Amino acid sequence: MHRGPNHPPTADWHQQTEPMYPTLYHAVHDLLGLDIGILRMLNSFGFFVALAFILASWTLGRELRRMEGLGLLRATVRNQTIGQPATAGELIGQGILGFVLGWKGFFLITRSDEALADPPAFLLSAQGDVIAGLAVAALLVWLRWRERQKARLEEPRTEQVKVLPHEHAGNITITAAIWGLIGAKLFHWLENPGEFIAFITAPSGGDVITGLTMYGGLIVAGAMVMRYFKRNGIPIWHGADAAAPGVMLAYAVGRIGCQVSGDGDWGIVNTTFLGPGPKWLWQYDYPNNVNGVGIPLTDGRPCFEGYCTVLPETVFPTPLYETIVCLLFFAGLWALRKRLKPAGSIFFLFLFLNGLERFFIEKIRVNVHVLGTITQAEIIATLLMLAGLGGLLWIRRKPRGTAA
Repeated sequence: MHRGPNHPPTADWHQQTEPMYPTLYHAVHDLLGLDIGILRMLNSFGFFVALAFILASWTLGRELRRMEGLGLLRATVRNQTIGQPATAGELIGQGILGFVLGWKGFFLITRSDEALADPPAFLLSAQGDVIAGLAVAALLVWLRWRERQKARLEEPRTEQVKVLPHEHAGNITITAAIWGLIGAKLFHWLENPGEFIAFITAPSGGDVITGLTMYGGLIVAGAMVMRYFKRNGIPIWHGADAAAPGVMLAYAVGRIGCQVSGDGDWGIVNTTFLGPGPKWLWQYDYPNNVNGVGIPLTDGRPCFEGYCTVLPETVFPTPLYETIVCLLFFAGLWALRKRLKPAGSIFFLFLFLNGLERFFIEKIRVNVHVLGTITQAEIIATLLMLAGLGGLLWIRRKPRGTAA
């Protein structure tokens, strides 16, 4: 029966619903019975995003190593100065890091109840212990200065150091993470200009890390990673092929975080259609969602303080569908990576598959329309499919040496 927006889900719904956890604290407490308050600081979505980057870095490192072994990639040489004292930039960086750790960390330890009452608000607030921050800052600055002094030479020398391509995997991942966050926020503001105006008129730290568009992150991070490849002597198409499977895997794992936390990336209302498998695979109401969207949860299911809401009507759990499809696409890309030629083929196939998946999921997903009934993601997905197909045709028509 179709339920109106003011009616809670049926009483037997909890017997067919998988649990949701807005933070790691709720997951550990519910699954293991452990009450570890500090875990309230770790949003479950953030946990899966971090895991996604770790897996992407791991697959990228493996692929770069494999390409090194085949002679497709070569080491680069960079200059490194040995025996010089700590620079002002190093000491300032250590001071900033130490101040933040001491400022927030000591307050968290000594006044944990206050800090953990609303972890996001605490992290983005001016609350903290300034004296502890200054003390830890001074300690880290002194440790770095002493480390450099011990290795200092009367006449510093410059040496050439070989850097293997796989040694760039960590830096590439950090580049993708930083620029991905920037791109995700910029594209969200393009899609929701009203939020950008609100941020300009009343800036808030919380607004910076909420409301992110995954495609914006993918595009900006991808462009900056390509730039990193070029600057560090990694052939762009080989580098892109090495990264593509891991990006697909990261996309799948990141969507697990969307599903588990209930961050709003769900589908349209579905109270009638049921396919194969359990009911929650097609109709889900996101209890205890991290955004606090919906009506009070009063049907007997666990109610997490601060997150005790549920959607008034069931919806398609689209993040779960994206996880399943992208894991299958990752398996396909991983299986083809050694066979599909020339260089760039895996990358352009990734663009096509990712665009294909997102284009069709948008048909049952809640999103903002930017052109009639068309969403920003549909436009980008279409462009990705065209770029993928066009790129595959282009590299196959180019002479082998030119395409590489």
